[in-house]
Amino acid sequence: MKNGAHIQIAIVLLFFTAGCNNNQKQSNMETQVESEITKATTAISKDGTTIAYEKTGKGPGIILVSGALSHRKLSGEKELAAMLAKKITVIFYDRRGRGESTDTKPYAVEREIEDIEALVDKAGGSAYLYGSSSGAALALLAAEKLGSERIKKLALYEPPYGSDTQQKFAREKNKVIELVGNGKPGDAIIFFMEELGTTPDKIEVMKKSPEWNEMVRIGHTLVYDFEILGDGEVPVDIAKNITIPTLIMDGEKSFEFMHATADTVAKIIPGAVRKTIKDQTHNLAPEAVAPELLNFF
Repeated sequence: MKNGAHIQIAIVLLFFTAGCNNNQKQSNMETQVESEITKATTAISKDGTTIAYEKTGKGPGIILVSGALSHRKLSGEKELAAMLAKKITVIFYDRRGRGESTDTKPYAVEREIEDIEALVDKAGGSAYLYGSSSGAALALLAAEKLGSERIKKLALYEPPYGSDTQQKFAREKNKVIELVGNGKPGDAIIFFMEELGTTPDKIEVMKKSPEWNEMVRIGHTLVYDFEILGDGEVPVDIAKNITIPTLIMDGEKSFEFMHATADTVAKIIPGAVRKTIKDQTHNLAPEAVAPELLNFF
């Protein structure tokens, strides 16, 4: 498994599960969604970027940080937010350059941390953080940077570090930067899929899907996710500075490197709780993780 696989996995699963997930009928979810009032609004980050978000529920606030090529209306967290809103206030948002959020150049990981800080302000000055996939890597960085006065608890699902060598990670990162820089975000997405081993027929199916144009529109943000992951290795110096209660999760049926990475991160963060969620892959079902988050937070 190559180091770039973390985002490749997200791309493939985003499309091939989105259709069936959107068509599933879950009566308990429908009831929950109807019972919650979701407020859509914006926050202004320190550099002037507008961050679109929704807020639902009552009680302590939690901010959900999504992974690559996703936003509120594209494989977003609305279902998970509805489940969590029974006990806590949930903020879920479009990361900069995605959905209805704007973008400000040049990009820097620090700007995305400032985006989260702006949302923490909207939550009342402190909040919990939950991130999945590359969003978990961002949440980890934000928790360390913002400190325990601002981030009270942290939950991470499969931060995608350490899948292979730094050399392979650097090669893939540089290729994505090159393609995006040449105005070819769609080619950058396809490059990842090919590196993963996705067959040409599946790539063609994705390109003909209703989601494809939107994925291409935000394809430049793949560079952002690579920047967040640094050199592709677990950021030990960051993780060891986390002093707040932390939950590290992976899926029972996910990739082997995800298990090893979760173990490593949990050992580095002082007092971290380690949890494997039964029957789950990297594409985590909201009904599987919601009870774990409610119990932890």
